[in-house]
Amino acid sequence: MLIILDNAESILDPQGTDAPGIYAMVEELSRFSNICICVTSRISTTPPDCKRLDIPTLSTDAACRTFYRIHDDDDQPDLINDILEQLDFHPLSVTLLATVAHQNKWDNNRLAREWEQHQTGVFQTEHNKSLAATIELSLASPMLQELGPDARALLGVVAFFPQGVDENNVDRLFPTISNGTNVFDKFCILSLTYRSNGFIRMLAPLRDYLSPKDPKSSPLLCTTKEHYFTRMSVNPDPDKPEFGETRWITSEDVNVEHLLDIFTSISAGSGDVWNSCENFMEHLYWHKPRLTVLGPKIEGLPDDHPSKPECLFGLSRLFQSVGNHVERKRLLSNALQLWRERGNDYRVAQALGCLSDVNRLKCLHKEGVRLVKGALEILERLGDTMAQAECFIDLARLLYSDKQLDAASRAIDLFSAKDDRYLACQCHRVLGRIFHSKGERERAINHFESALGMASSSNWHDELFWVHYSLAQLLLAEGRLKNGHTHVEQAKLHAVDIAYYLGCAMHLQASFWCNQHRFEEAKSEVLRAVEVFEKLGAVQDLEGCGELLQRIEERMNNPVALFFNGELPETVTTFYAY
Repeated sequence: MLIILDNAESILDPQGTDAPGIYAMVEELSRFSNICICVTSRISTTPPDCKRLDIPTLSTDAACRTFYRIHDDDDQPDLINDILEQLDFHPLSVTLLATVAHQNKWDNNRLAREWEQHQTGVFQTEHNKSLAATIELSLASPMLQELGPDARALLGVVAFFPQGVDENNVDRLFPTISNGTNVFDKFCILSLTYRSNGFIRMLAPLRDYLSPKDPKSSPLLCTTKEHYFTRMSVNPDPDKPEFGETRWITSEDVNVEHLLDIFTSISAGSGDVWNSCENFMEHLYWHKPRLTVLGPKIEGLPDDHPSKPECLFGLSRLFQSVGNHVERKRLLSNALQLWRERGNDYRVAQALGCLSDVNRLKCLHKEGVRLVKGALEILERLGDTMAQAECFIDLARLLYSDKQLDAASRAIDLFSAKDDRYLACQCHRVLGRIFHSKGERERAINHFESALGMASSSNWHDELFWVHYSLAQLLLAEGRLKNGHTHVEQAKLHAVDIAYYLGCAMHLQASFWCNQHRFEEAKSEVLRAVEVFEKLGAVQDLEGCGELLQRIEERMNNPVALFFNGELPETVTTFYAY
């Protein structure tokens, strides 16, 4: 005998009125060898000795087959695939979406427009079945009701954040919720949330339904916002002990970006929101360089907005970190103009120093030197010696790129960076490159090792990446390929989640494979680098990849000439960003 208890979440709710009797009955029936009981339920509490099977969301292929079985319109499938992915391939949502489209005789274009406008609000079929009804049934559970009036508001906060809520951050995010861990356990039992990689998450259809329609009206969400804004106010100075603590942004950047995206729209006049926007970009720059969806909103601010030049500058640094120097220069120029109009000399000097670096990358060395000298004049008048030190490093890089190696060394000798280990680390790295170019290998190695020691002790991932990258270049030039490979692998480790760094490492790895006549591997690696740089808009790095790819293909197409010439393939290595 097969007994099926379908949709049994109500009768099996442990807080339900008849729960003890029902559990006892199910347990008694399960003792009979000729009876098999099958229970389907949204809640994970089951009678003893029941084997529990979790039903996952659909695969991409299964979701598509389910959709087209109901709505037989295969026009523009990419539109449908995009919607199904936004639904996390949730079976009920896929079925309801297809049913609504079929009943209304919508083609896929109309369905896509309705989805864009209404999201899960479109899930209302002629048979009066909807996603809202099933969610409200779960919310009516006695187990959830027992958690009190804050339970639904708490679900709304989880729904608001694309990544959900960090399990280790519950007490700090919700200080007014007592025993928050237990509350989230109950949410998981009711299948309203699930755990994934340390986060308490929610499927996309539930997120859309439960997320607060007016975020400012949710006290819990506003408390969460203030927590994030306060946490981002810590300056990520690489030479301060707090620097390591600010790496939390790498795991919660998507949540913070979404929070700012919403509140810069609904609280556009709040200085607190835009200050946090600037802090967010600073955190990204140091710990997870990437572009942000906040860019258009920043550029759309009126020129007299107090936060606009600071936010433009922060945005320019993100474009720098992904190798897009055309956009970086445009944003810096706009910020420079606004700071000049406001008479902010320190910021003018900072922008001039950064613009000098853009000119270095464009091989406009004389213009770059002129700009950085202008910055130094301002900083000398202001008496800011540490900012002058940064400008001298920029000057040294310019002179190095112009092959003025002795002048570059003197530029660094003009100041002492003993009080700032991060600047000192950069100095050693630049000096290592200078002495490498002058053919003074041992001095170059000594400086690189000094930089490596400083970066390792402070766990500066950016400097660790570039020091290993520089050492790999040095060893590649010497033909010491095995040792060089080791440094390339170390560079990849310190790239962490930074796409641009990974692209640079792939490009350098391709150079190593090419020097070993492993052309297929070299081509594969450089094509991966091309894919990264195309997404980031890193034009100069793409040019370097193109040159290397051309050389690889020439060698692949003419291996006999290569053999008789006895030559090693030339390689193209770049050092555009730093």
